[in-house]
Amino acid sequence: MDITTIIGLLAGIAAMVGGFLWEGGSLSGLLQPNAALIVFGGTLAAVLVSFPASRLRSAAAGLRLALSRQNDTSREQAEELISMATAARRGGVLALEKRAEEHPDPFTREGLFLVVDGNDPAEVRQILELHMDARELKYEGYAKVFEAAGGYAPTMGIIGTVMGLIRVLVNLTDPSHLGASIAVAFTATLYGVASANLIFLPIASKIKSRSQSELNRMEMLLVGILSLQNGDHPHLVRQKLSSFLPDNIRSSDAGVKPDSPPRGEKL
Repeated sequence: MDITTIIGLLAGIAAMVGGFLWEGGSLSGLLQPNAALIVFGGTLAAVLVSFPASRLRSAAAGLRLALSRQNDTSREQAEELISMATAARRGGVLALEKRAEEHPDPFTREGLFLVVDGNDPAEVRQILELHMDARELKYEGYAKVFEAAGGYAPTMGIIGTVMGLIRVLVNLTDPSHLGASIAVAFTATLYGVASANLIFLPIASKIKSRSQSELNRMEMLLVGILSLQNGDHPHLVRQKLSSFLPDNIRSSDAGVKPDSPPRGEKL
């Protein structure tokens, strides 16, 4: 689990409820099943209408992506590509065939096989960029479901409030219950706005952030794989890949002397 996502969700809800209680409100005043049914039931219905079943089934994968912990392996993968560059300069790209067969990352494995098979660099780039586009579209599809929910929820909250106010107007003959009835009506708006801005839209933003990190990783791998095919020196490969690494990783390596080229070789 990604602890920052969990803490953010819980902190947002706690701040909202805590502020309400601090002002003298009661917890029972926030718990209105009828308002929750209108807002969340209506939002779910609107989302069901908006997307096909295949897209809706992927929403669970999007939620797992947002809540799961993602380890940054960009440095390890960069070092692995530099090691492959050394092997390729010594034994040619065919020396990478065994590594390709055993590599756990599908994108890297596909790129290495394309290089080992002797495909044109332009074709290698095109195929790998298609894989990147497909990954981006998949993550974008995840985010759109939650963005749609974040757009519908406040509207459903307003609908719930209007319905509650209609009930209030019907019962104007009993002024003693007007205040409580109006408070219940506006609870629906609270549910809609709060769920959109504390849950649905932040989850969509987290998915987009994860998507950008994944695409940056794949772009780094693409540059490294093309460098292997081009026969670049490991030091040059390191220079290319360093631009994709986070600033904190690059700064930690700033004082490390890069690998010197073997004697007799030129950069």
